[in-house]
Amino acid sequence: MKNDFKVSVIIPSFNEENNIKPLFDAISKNTKEYNVELIFIDDGSSDKTLDNIKRLVSQHIDIRYISFTRNFGHQNALKAGYDFATGDCIISMDADMQHPPELIPEMIRLWQQGYKIVSTKRKRTKSLGFFKRFTSKLYYRILNFFSEIKIENGSSDFRLLDKKVVQELKNLNEKYLFFRGLIPWLGFSQIQLEYIESQRFSGKTKYSFSKMLHFASDGITSFSVKPLKISIYLGFIIAFIAFLYILYAIYISVFTNNAITGWTSTIISILFIGGIQLIMIGILGNYLGKLFMENKKRPNYIIKEKNG
Repeated sequence: MKNDFKVSVIIPSFNEENNIKPLFDAISKNTKEYNVELIFIDDGSSDKTLDNIKRLVSQHIDIRYISFTRNFGHQNALKAGYDFATGDCIISMDADMQHPPELIPEMIRLWQQGYKIVSTKRKRTKSLGFFKRFTSKLYYRILNFFSEIKIENGSSDFRLLDKKVVQELKNLNEKYLFFRGLIPWLGFSQIQLEYIESQRFSGKTKYSFSKMLHFASDGITSFSVKPLKISIYLGFIIAFIAFLYILYAIYISVFTNNAITGWTSTIISILFIGGIQLIMIGILGNYLGKLFMENKKRPNYIIKEKNG
């Protein structure tokens, strides 16, 4: 006999045509005792992902799908899933099968114990490349340095949220979403599970190095103004050093005969200070750009079609 509560599982999918059916089978195998609502979010796929989802929908009444007009990004696909989920708890996971469905019963058990948020953390294994492990560790260190919210190294978007938490997420009106920071920021009773990430079942990762840099930038600037404060402090430090250099130059010129006629020191100073100024302007421009986009109040995603 199935439990009397409803579990929603939301799955952002972008060009995952060969993973849809195996993922559905794995989820079904591990959720037989629950009333499950499965929601696939097709994030503007260019392959047969949507066709394979529709094929499952025609065979199972408890599957829903949302299809975007184009690729709006993983975080916006997650938001769509949260917006349309109707379960008492909502589980999010990727479609590449690197998030183990076998962990779902344990997540639900912890939720039944009273935890409103059950997050997960990837265990680092030697099978993960050195570059990936190094950049990931560096990213979380930088993120936690700049942010006021502590985010664990290896955190992922594989999590369970109580419907009350999801309602609070719906009340937020942000263009630049970073759920790994937003959800700890909300508070509520939280617990974290560790898991060993599985190998991707099929296809290639959609997170290129440039996308990871963009994601990291959004994560930092969405949760902290510390980069702006550091720019101010750095400006004062450079101004102080420059002032000391001016005093030194005046002293050399007035009281000694050792004035340097070359241009090396001058050009080095100009390039150094100019480079710092450009970095500061870039940081400021990033924040202003986000304000500009937020002010437009464009939707996070546009739906082409859906069922249910």
